[in-house]
Amino acid sequence: MAVRTGNAVWNGDLKNGTGTVALGSGAFEGPYSFASRWEDGAGTNPEELIGAAHAGCFSMALSNILAGAGTPPTEVRTEARVHLGKDDQGAAITKIELVCHAVVPGIDAATFAEHAEKAKRGCPVSKALASVPIELDATLA
Repeated sequence: MAVRTGNAVWNGDLKNGTGTVALGSGAFEGPYSFASRWEDGAGTNPEELIGAAHAGCFSMALSNILAGAGTPPTEVRTEARVHLGKDDQGAAITKIELVCHAVVPGIDAATFAEHAEKAKRGCPVSKALASVPIELDATLA
């Protein structure tokens, strides 16, 4: 089975420190900070990276399910909106919204919605994030 890596370095305290995150493949490396996570500062943040991973995983899972049902998609475009807030234990990811628009010839909206729900439940990233409420808005384009 595959093992994927991500790396991070943080220097300094929470509010004034800075860091970098990198994908093990070398496809991305970038800065992050308190401001890029909690405010509108430049750089990335863990939640944005989780969102990209979730959107990618869901899109692939849905494409696979659709193709297996005999209706391969032309395109599946997904945005994952990862909400960072607080719960009774402190900082938390409080919700993820998957917003998907797909071009799928030969499928009706109800069948597409069933396949999208199956992909939401079954993609490995959704499974890993099962403690977070995940909402799905999937439409045919």
